[in-house]
Amino acid sequence: MNILLLGRNVKQSVILLLGLFLLAACSPAPEVGGAAGKVSTAVFNDEQIKSQIESSIARSEDLPQQIGVQVRDGVVTISGTLDCEGCGGMRTPGNFGTVQQSLGAVVRAVGGVREVIFELSLES
Repeated sequence: MNILLLGRNVKQSVILLLGLFLLAACSPAPEVGGAAGKVSTAVFNDEQIKSQIESSIARSEDLPQQIGVQVRDGVVTISGTLDCEGCGGMRTPGNFGTVQQSLGAVVRAVGGVREVIFELSLES
């Protein structure tokens, strides 16, 4: 007799647990950032972005070091004159792509960059 009662209690417990799981799955998601609809994101300072970009360019052997970097509201402007005698379309030394493509990859890898504008000229 006790086995039947125990079996019934286990069955009821399992049903109760399943019901609780379903209720939890249907409940609204918790608020992020403390206010409804407001998502907490990392804040990037333009000076921090500029510093990280300049450091990344300095560590890259295939990129020219005389590049100017300006950042305003996450929009990065890369400017400068490339001394590129015979490089054929601003090719990088390893001929893996253009200087602009390589710079773009380095710049876009930095957090907080929203857009990249290139103002590069070729010096022969």
